[in-house]
Amino acid sequence: MDQFRLIIKCPQQNMALRANDASFTTNDQVISALNEQSQAHSEVISQIFSEISKSIVGQKDVVEKIMVALISDGHVLLESVPGLAKTLLAKTISDVLGVSTVRIQFTPDLLPADILGTKIYKKSSEQFDIEKGPIFNNFILADEINRAPPKVQSALLEAMQEKQVTIHGETFALSAPFLVMATQNPIESEGTYKLPDAQVDRFAMKILISYPSIDDEKSIIARFASSNESLVNPVITSDKVIELQKFSQSIYVDESIINYVTRIVDATRNPQNYNLDLKNAIEFGASPRASLWLIKTAKALALIHGRGFVIPEDIKSVAHEVLRHRIILSFEADVNKISADQIIDTILENIQIS
Repeated sequence: MDQFRLIIKCPQQNMALRANDASFTTNDQVISALNEQSQAHSEVISQIFSEISKSIVGQKDVVEKIMVALISDGHVLLESVPGLAKTLLAKTISDVLGVSTVRIQFTPDLLPADILGTKIYKKSSEQFDIEKGPIFNNFILADEINRAPPKVQSALLEAMQEKQVTIHGETFALSAPFLVMATQNPIESEGTYKLPDAQVDRFAMKILISYPSIDDEKSIIARFASSNESLVNPVITSDKVIELQKFSQSIYVDESIINYVTRIVDATRNPQNYNLDLKNAIEFGASPRASLWLIKTAKALALIHGRGFVIPEDIKSVAHEVLRHRIILSFEADVNKISADQIIDTILENIQIS
């Protein structure tokens, strides 16, 4: 295990050195085989990113993190102001991956049956038939999820968790892959129903979409003004997506990485144990789901980068998206305008891998 820690610190150089080492162990061989498979998968994923860029300008980190969520079989909560191409992003990714997508506009008058489906009486057959709702698609864009009443939010979140839907006593499995991208507008609160913290915790990642840079906005204008529509082509199929999800589970995670993750999450609950002056800023720390999703998403990120093992930088790269919606801030933090991201930055700066 100590030998693997050397690989973590300098993976490419040390893997090359260990390949010529006479003491090449079985564990090293497994990692080497995982690396080869990851690199092959990574080339396909690079093609996906390249195809997506034909339609989406910039937002590379957002696209990567959505792919991380998809590969780790999690769901995403997107937060941004209106007009930043969330719908286009969802449609583009689904088109490139060859899966079905649907956009549901959440409104106060929406009912659970509008999402899940219901039974409808057919006079011709004199019986009730199941009418499946839009949830029976691979990609669900739940636009402005906080505008729907709690019972609708709960119906969607239950489907996310269970990966199945029960309609009048009949249970139907949802098609794989299944990804929910729910959006929230951070600047409007009128006519909205705040998602309960326990339900927000069900999202693997919370991704913030920022405004494009000046150069990116120029490119957006140029594309919009052009008569040529940017069409994307399917790169893979849903079966390949499922294959990536299954392979991601086999990515190697060293015990030192697991210890690193548990200490990061524990620091959100007991900051005083790590000499961090954050106790008054945090009302409740991250749940055990945070630890699980830090590992799962880090595995997916390692796969995207063509590695068969997780390194500390993978954990740091996904930490904000995994933790920011799981840390409940205190009133004092709100008053002092301390954000969850600032707390995460402080924790990552002070918690070192051992």
